[in-house]
Amino acid sequence: MFDHAIADPKTLLMGVITGLVFGFLLHKGGVTRYNVIVNQFRFKDFTVLKTMLTAIVVGAIGIWGMKQAGMIEGLQVKGAALAMNGIGGAIFGVGMVVLGYCPGTALAALGSGSRDAGVGIIGMLFGAAAYAESYPLISARLDPVANLGKVTFADLLHVSPWLLIAVLAVFAIGLFVVLERIGRRTAPA
Repeated sequence: MFDHAIADPKTLLMGVITGLVFGFLLHKGGVTRYNVIVNQFRFKDFTVLKTMLTAIVVGAIGIWGMKQAGMIEGLQVKGAALAMNGIGGAIFGVGMVVLGYCPGTALAALGSGSRDAGVGIIGMLFGAAAYAESYPLISARLDPVANLGKVTFADLLHVSPWLLIAVLAVFAIGLFVVLERIGRRTAPA
């Protein structure tokens, strides 16, 4: 089932520490609250959007920086199976709206004492098991549809990843400024 053995204790400990820090930051950022996530989808609270865009930009800088520094050998890029990703993203989005949490925020919310997140986590586990069982059938039918292979946006556009990261960072900052202005105008007096 697995291509490699379970990681050594040091790697596992680093994973646990990273997970705890991530959960703490999600909690402190306010994205472990049901109303914050649901109001993102209602276009009333953009905390989730701001948090995710920040994480994407910081993560991209970290990954490409570590790759250039030689800390990551052979970056493993997942295949861009657009049909599978689109359907999976739609299912994920519906589940997130219904539950009010994504997998990471659900675990952090459970750690914060939200019992409703526990029900959602059980549902996620059942959904993951159903997906694992049906994957061979799904991938045989959908994987050939709009599969671009293992490429990145930088590969497709024939530009440096750093250029795309810079464009994304500028876009994120501009969006944050616009959202803050909108928020100030719509905030109750």
